[in-house]
Amino acid sequence: MPAPRYQPTPPPAAPERGVRASTFKLLLDTAMQLIRTEGRIPSVAEVAVRSGVSRATAYRYFPSRSALVTAVTDASLGPVRQLAPDDRGGRERVEQLFRKTFRRFKEFEPQLRAAAQLALEQWALERAGLLEEEPFRRGHRIRILAHAIEPLAPELPAPVRDRLHKALSVVYGIEPLVILKDIWGLEDREVERTALWMADALIDAALRDAAAAAAAVAALPPPAATATRRNGGGRSKARVGA
Repeated sequence: MPAPRYQPTPPPAAPERGVRASTFKLLLDTAMQLIRTEGRIPSVAEVAVRSGVSRATAYRYFPSRSALVTAVTDASLGPVRQLAPDDRGGRERVEQLFRKTFRRFKEFEPQLRAAAQLALEQWALERAGLLEEEPFRRGHRIRILAHAIEPLAPELPAPVRDRLHKALSVVYGIEPLVILKDIWGLEDREVERTALWMADALIDAALRDAAAAAAAVAALPPPAATATRRNGGGRSKARVGA
């Protein structure tokens, strides 16, 4: 599979204990609450003021809005990003992943919409040559979905698996939720059902493509017969001559 153009922004490392850990948590909790209640992405300076922390201290933990939103997203989706081997099939892994993720979307929808909003805003600024901070790069879904569909590898040729991987990345994420809620007016439960239906349909399509490709290969003549025809039926002539 070709590598994505950009690597996703890693979350800032959270201190494990002591005053630094409590300060990090205070700043992060304040940012998440501001996004939830005010519907916008606060600046690092504003989070510092609301937290009662000096700006210099806040910038040591979160040097930019990108770092702040990356931490917010990681806190919102943390359990979803923790991958562990299991014995389930690919379809079951994908279904569980979608169910677990859409539950987190319901709980942290404002924060995850804010992350998408920042990515779009920075894309426009970067394109215009006006972006003045390290951009917030999304893309953790690539690794998460690769793990989910891994058990399907024996059934899917690499090109088909790659296409399925990309297609699932379109229906897995906050974007389908935004479309289905804001445009169609669906409730959370129906959003989840629709996303699961799309994922299931994509897996079915990939398996059909793989089966069709295998049938086409099986219908080809054996290599020996092909070689015989290329040689003008030389073996048969030899037997007649004998």
